[in-house]
Amino acid sequence: MNPIPTADRLRVMTYNVKGLHLSRPDVVAVVRAAAPDVLGVQEPPRGLLGWLRTWRFARDVGMRAVVNGRGARTTALLVAHGRSVTGRSSVRLPNLSGRTNRGIAVATVDGIRFVVVHLSLVRDERAAHLSEVLVDHVATMRTVVLGDLNEPPGGPTWTSLTTVLVDVDPQGDPTFPAIEPRQRIDAILRSPDLATGTARVPSGQPVQVGSDHRPVVVDLHLPSLAA
Repeated sequence: MNPIPTADRLRVMTYNVKGLHLSRPDVVAVVRAAAPDVLGVQEPPRGLLGWLRTWRFARDVGMRAVVNGRGARTTALLVAHGRSVTGRSSVRLPNLSGRTNRGIAVATVDGIRFVVVHLSLVRDERAAHLSEVLVDHVATMRTVVLGDLNEPPGGPTWTSLTTVLVDVDPQGDPTFPAIEPRQRIDAILRSPDLATGTARVPSGQPVQVGSDHRPVVVDLHLPSLAA
């Protein structure tokens, strides 16, 4: 279960859960062990009852789904009980490749704007979507982006994001594939006015079998939010 909420810290996690198709109990175990206050989900359950499956997943990890389904499509945002949530929205992104319909989840949690992304495997579509996200949804203050970037560091996506935001784990462990990870394609990025502790990529048997990605977890320190 999540710890009692604190005023000066948010534990933040990003996790591609592969639709909960591989091992739902292990994904639940991974999230519960990390005990995040904010969880950005990529590849949540989809389809006719996808929203219900995500709602049940949130319940089982002791959180609530504040952005779930509809325009968010390939993303969702879960938040711990006791945290203030405002300005939540799901945003559809244009399908430029004829492949997966994508979207982003956006909400403000305890004064911090969170944007959850699952960028395209197609480079041109990825660039177009990122441009829209940066222009319309990413601010230079009190903003955190959580996501599966589908690109390793050094690529144009990372370059564009780190021009505005700070990678919380620039020397971090790889996140994909989960069993023997070779690439770091999952990330948490924050605006320069925010501070974080040491990020980590969880390991162990549940991480290896729950999904095809490993999550990233970091504590976000909030000493100046009341200023």
